[in-house]
Amino acid sequence: MSNAKIKVTLIKSVNGRLANHKACVKGLGLRRINHTVEVIDTPENRGMINKAYYLLRVEG
Repeated sequence: MSNAKIKVTLIKSVNGRLANHKACVKGLGLRRINHTVEVIDTPENRGMINKAYYLLRVEG
């Protein structure tokens, strides 16, 4: 099992967004604009990233 990491950065505000998109951003551990976290590359995390892709920058 691989423990590959993905760097995810919040680049847009979650104000006025759909509730489930806000929940995905929170689930990834992002708190504020320009906050970056490293998450493990799992299908669950990929799904949250894909749901709110337009709010995020993804590296790696």
